[in-house]
Amino acid sequence: MQDEVILVEGLTHRFDDLVAVDDVSFQVHPGEIFSFLGPNGAGKSTVINVLTTLLPIQEGEVVIAGRDLRREPDRVREAIGIVFQEVTLDRDMTVAETLEFHGRLYGLPRAERRERVDELVALVELEAKRDVRIKFLSGGMKRRLEIARGLMTRPTVLFLDEPTIGLDPQTRSRMWDYLRGVNREGTTIFLTTHYMDEADQLSNRIAIMDNGRIITEGRPFQLKNALGQDLVYLETDDNARTQAVLEAEPVVSGVRKKGATGLLVTISRDGLRILPRLLEVLRLGGITVTGINMKKPSMDDVFMHHTGREIREEGPESAGAIRSRRR
Repeated sequence: MQDEVILVEGLTHRFDDLVAVDDVSFQVHPGEIFSFLGPNGAGKSTVINVLTTLLPIQEGEVVIAGRDLRREPDRVREAIGIVFQEVTLDRDMTVAETLEFHGRLYGLPRAERRERVDELVALVELEAKRDVRIKFLSGGMKRRLEIARGLMTRPTVLFLDEPTIGLDPQTRSRMWDYLRGVNREGTTIFLTTHYMDEADQLSNRIAIMDNGRIITEGRPFQLKNALGQDLVYLETDDNARTQAVLEAEPVVSGVRKKGATGLLVTISRDGLRILPRLLEVLRLGGITVTGINMKKPSMDDVFMHHTGREIREEGPESAGAIRSRRR
């Protein structure tokens, strides 16, 4: 059994003078759910477009399911399924017709197509919508159908580019359940997302991408534990003085503004033992604490630690990312 189902080494991709992907290397192991996490414009979609043969390789090497992407793009396509960021369904076809047509495109025998359509309609719980036209489906149903279509050929790797974007929280959670089920059946999943909780909940491993580069990679718990810190959210009657006081404490490794009225304090050791002492320091300094909450690091904190900003502080998509998606 091969050690990796996806091997990427030195991948670089440019749009004119813009370096959208900058010397990216990573591996995905068989049976994993592997996530690219990052803001819009980070280069995630460009990577996935290269890996799925929608963009040519400019620099670097890619091997997927044992096939060299540069020399054998047709064989790579045979081994993968794709769910795009934007809906790509024919609104006038029914659920069953969509899956049947996809199977015919890939040359599946008639009996196998029918069997596969029945299996996948049941998997994504669209039996009641089997003969309903796409234009009458909800957004969540369309996403489930696209996942089913991507699985029609029993791919080794299923690529999903922001699969839950625009869905409500309940539908997103249900979508995660479908993806876990697909993964349990043996399909390796490569996911791009800018939702922290999605990457955290679903992934075996996460690569955080920003400005075209992978800045850190690992299992979710490893990335969070590596910070080795507790986080305390404070609201006081004098945040400016609070920040100055706490920054002078050796056990405090950082203080920054959080929201309009709060401070986020990073404690380098066990927060449960240190916090009472810090509160006493503030009391003796004449500072009144009006709100407090302590927590372990989240993926948001991991992203902030490595990039210096929150993922929600992103700007609009870069021109290169937009061109990548259109192509």
